[in-house]
Amino acid sequence: MGLKKTNAARLLDKLKINYELIAYQVDEDDLGAIHVAQLTGIPVEQLFKTIVLRGDKTGLFVCIVPGDQEVNLKQAASLSNNKKAEPVSVKELLPLTGYIRGGCSPIGMKKPYPTFLHTSALNFPLIYISAGERGLQLRLSPNDLQRAIQLTVASLV
Repeated sequence: MGLKKTNAARLLDKLKINYELIAYQVDEDDLGAIHVAQLTGIPVEQLFKTIVLRGDKTGLFVCIVPGDQEVNLKQAASLSNNKKAEPVSVKELLPLTGYIRGGCSPIGMKKPYPTFLHTSALNFPLIYISAGERGLQLRLSPNDLQRAIQLTVASLV
């Protein structure tokens, strides 16, 4: 295999959860999920991006949505018991989560934030999420992701 294990991968190992690491060439000019899907050949609707939001009442929470979709901020705010929610700034991402933009995994963040997974993930036997660094994706089942981290399945887009 030869790929360097990320913190997220080590946590999955500890939980005895099956996954596969998928490496790809990082394009610093385009870290977007659609571009990553094109680089890897992964169907974009199976590649999920991790968005960290700040609610006006409850603070930070995480949304995992299909790569070709945007988080509906109103829905996300409502689901998380907030009136409003905004994405955290790129410069806040590393100190808050331990991850950088383009390499933010929902697994192994510095703190366990409330996490919401878009319902469409359950349509697939396997989904792809960031492994916690640019250039690596994790392939695992949505059920195993639910075993790895506490999350709520909801419509977010």
